[in-house]
Amino acid sequence: MVSDPTLQTPAGAARTSNVPLAAAGLAIGVLLSVLDQTVVATALPQIAADVGGIESISWVATSYLLAATATGALYGRISDRYGRRATFLTAVAIFTLASLLCGLADSLSQLVTFRAVQGVGAGALFVVPTIALPELFPPERRARVQGYLGGVFAFSSVGGPLIGGLLTDQLSWRWIFYINLPLGLIAIGLVGLGLRLSRGGTTGRLDLPGSALLVAAVVGVLLVAEWGGREYGWGSATIIGLAAAAVVLLVAFGWWERRAGHPILPPRLLVNPVLRLAIPATLLLGGVLYGTIFFLPTYFQEAHDMSPTIAGLALVPGVFTFVLASAVSGRLAVSAGRAKWLTVAGAVVMTAGLGLLGRLGEGSSYGLVAAEIVVFGVGVGLIMQLLVTVAQNVVDHADIGATTSAILSTRAMGTALGVSFFGTLLGRQLAAGQPVASAIPHVFGWEVPIAVALLLCTLALPARSR
Repeated sequence: MVSDPTLQTPAGAARTSNVPLAAAGLAIGVLLSVLDQTVVATALPQIAADVGGIESISWVATSYLLAATATGALYGRISDRYGRRATFLTAVAIFTLASLLCGLADSLSQLVTFRAVQGVGAGALFVVPTIALPELFPPERRARVQGYLGGVFAFSSVGGPLIGGLLTDQLSWRWIFYINLPLGLIAIGLVGLGLRLSRGGTTGRLDLPGSALLVAAVVGVLLVAEWGGREYGWGSATIIGLAAAAVVLLVAFGWWERRAGHPILPPRLLVNPVLRLAIPATLLLGGVLYGTIFFLPTYFQEAHDMSPTIAGLALVPGVFTFVLASAVSGRLAVSAGRAKWLTVAGAVVMTAGLGLLGRLGEGSSYGLVAAEIVVFGVGVGLIMQLLVTVAQNVVDHADIGATTSAILSTRAMGTALGVSFFGTLLGRQLAAGQPVASAIPHVFGWEVPIAVALLLCTLALPARSR
């Protein structure tokens, strides 16, 4: 059902909230949530040397991703039920306390456990701001706000390894967690003082059986992505069993949601023609985005003999254009029709950028690579947050929380699946004896068909979604 946009913003939200304070605090939440997905990447060797467990060190990153993605699917409805402000403040308190415990950990098991707790809080720190920030502004400014969020996401995603490397080199790996403490406290203060939003309109009990089924299914999908082709072969009993269990759980979740009084994901959303395109488009976008930025630093280190820190800095042109394109797309998307064609343009430019990156070689100059990263960054910047805006604009206010959670959780699953799938393909190239610097561009080439599928989803979007 298409809702009236004037009904999608809580009455008086902007009048009763201190918008600058609330927006700044919510943006810090997004920064913390995304930053901690990648900030540990350059610190893992030092962490392993300090706390041991090199054979299981990847779980420092995996435990966070699992917890954040699985719980992120629930926070939309939780914030509808208990309020955006209370949900955000609780989540950032959990995240901040867990960050302190991560910094104090003296064994790998402790660190992995505290990272999972941190992920439980982080699940809300991206979802709730993506819901709440547009509610602070009139409907015609929502796309612009989502564009700014896209900029924060871009900086956090690419800046994580760089910041982690600098803190680890100059201080200690523990400071990649301690740095969250003042930022978390600032976010609590700003949102606590500034955010005043009415509840989303959902009453009644939280759908606990549906929540449990959804979390279990998401964990199953992510474990398949994490372990498939790495810990276990794709045809192994473990991977097949996990995949089958995830499918059964998803079917059970769908069955239960059709009968639940207050479902986590109302079935009516899945038959909405816009959401049926926006959700798979978001999954594909997550896959190609992280399938690119995850392997680019390695390419720079191998082809250009860059240090990890310099390789992170080499991505700055792409980050800058990503942020700029996100802001511009938000300003331009003043109507649903224009939003659709901006997403189409973004998909076209992104596909072209991947095609160019796929033609790189071991001897390609940095100037050439930087120019192609700029093309890719413009495309992703145009499309990423507009998919969220388009989805939010076709549902009633009571369903915005569930819709946003579905979109963002799907994108998170896409990132995990993309890194795993393309990493497996890269591994096969390397096993065949191909040098890393020439094998990685093949990964970008393999992403082109995925980007074309995303383009087809955007072309099929209705010209007007409001």
